[in-house]
Amino acid sequence: MRRAFISPAKYVQGENELLNLGYFIKTFGESALLIAHADDVQRVKPKLEHTMKTYGVTLVESGFNGECSRQEVQRLKQLAAEHNCSCTIGLGGGKAIDTAKCVAEGEALIIVPTIAATDAPTSHSAVLYTPEGEFDDYAYFKQSPTVVMIDTTVIANAPTRFLVAGMGDALSTYFEARATSNSYSRVNAGLPCGEQEGVGAAIGTRAALALAKLCYETLLEDGAKAKAACDANLVTPAFENIVETNILLSGLGFESGGLAAAHAIHNGLTALEGTHHYYHGEKVAFTTLVQLVLENASTAEMNEVLQFCVSVGLPVCLPDIGVTSVTDEELRNVAAKACIAEESIHSMPFPVNEDMVVAAIRVADQIGQQFKQKGE
Repeated sequence: MRRAFISPAKYVQGENELLNLGYFIKTFGESALLIAHADDVQRVKPKLEHTMKTYGVTLVESGFNGECSRQEVQRLKQLAAEHNCSCTIGLGGGKAIDTAKCVAEGEALIIVPTIAATDAPTSHSAVLYTPEGEFDDYAYFKQSPTVVMIDTTVIANAPTRFLVAGMGDALSTYFEARATSNSYSRVNAGLPCGEQEGVGAAIGTRAALALAKLCYETLLEDGAKAKAACDANLVTPAFENIVETNILLSGLGFESGGLAAAHAIHNGLTALEGTHHYYHGEKVAFTTLVQLVLENASTAEMNEVLQFCVSVGLPVCLPDIGVTSVTDEELRNVAAKACIAEESIHSMPFPVNEDMVVAAIRVADQIGQQFKQKGE
């Protein structure tokens, strides 16, 4: 049976690591196209100026418009060609990072997240939107970024909510990888760019599952301590561990270990207006609980996850993600979106239908609300 694992060529993380950006640019050439929102550039401007001077490289600022659209990608490709840029840098949040992936197309790419809110920085995929911000398509490239550089000083000075949201995204990693492993379902790492599914399909590796488990264990051990450090804008060993967990362990775990019900139900929840004001990872924390209900996970495991979520401030019930009331018809719509043929919910080790999803959402919501009430 074919197995696959994918990862960045290099991952570096540390305080003031951005000062070394010029070193990595130099491995490709003399200049780089910098894809970043103006606000993010301003936040790290002194470090960018220092690294350019130290290593004698040039950063070509792109005037990124904030949306990962086909039109913006084409404009930036043209700009890179005009300036003969040796590599592409995606600096900032998800949109800048995904745009850089689309511009680089798997070649000479440096990713520099300024928040640790998701596990997207290490992956070989991106999400395209229309210029108006509506979903367009997914894009996959032949390889993951060449370098993923994490400046933990920058991350620590971002709002704590981003770090906590990243923990919510990371929380699902082990449970989805476990389900995918038990069902021998294919993973994204097995679908290289340009291959047909029948040719590229592969299951995850034991290494990916082990990383996913370490991801969960580190969240339990260091999550609350890391949140406290971020609240004070300080870098501590626990904070460093959680940044690595949110970005590297979760990134490798989801892409090479697989997704299952939690992310599919998250996608379904986007049908509910109230959820639109919450971050991806905040919603995934709740849908992880929904997946555990689907699996009939042990009471001990459910309580462990609930306790973790409450300790760092992650959602455990529908009101926590802006849904104070919901009809059965609305939940049926959520379940229908979660159960479409191409969704990852079908990687669960048993058949899942819409009725099961509706029931699991209702029960997870009830369990979460009761758990919070007991703690008050």
